[in-house]
Amino acid sequence: MDWHELQKKKVAELREMAAEEGHTGTSGLIKEQLVEWLADQLGIERPHKVVVGVDKAGMKAKIRELKTERQQALAAGDGEGLRRARRQIHRLKRRIRRGARLAR
Repeated sequence: MDWHELQKKKVAELREMAAEEGHTGTSGLIKEQLVEWLADQLGIERPHKVVVGVDKAGMKAKIRELKTERQQALAAGDGEGLRRARRQIHRLKRRIRRGARLAR
């Protein structure tokens, strides 16, 4: 069993599993707490997100540049420049998020 399978289970099933492992008082716990506790008991590591196929550092540097452009456009009253900078920042952030996948 891995982390993803624990996340897919219903709370009732998680509580039954916790009772089998010897944990009492699970009625007050929320799903995230149950999953954490069961993962610790079963020796399951929590996966971490890894950005694959994307130059994350380069994109973040470009976002920082665009933020300064955005501030300059805002101070100058340049609506079109402001809109362009905001859209580019948004697109870059979306590309970074889309590149993030759970490691398996």
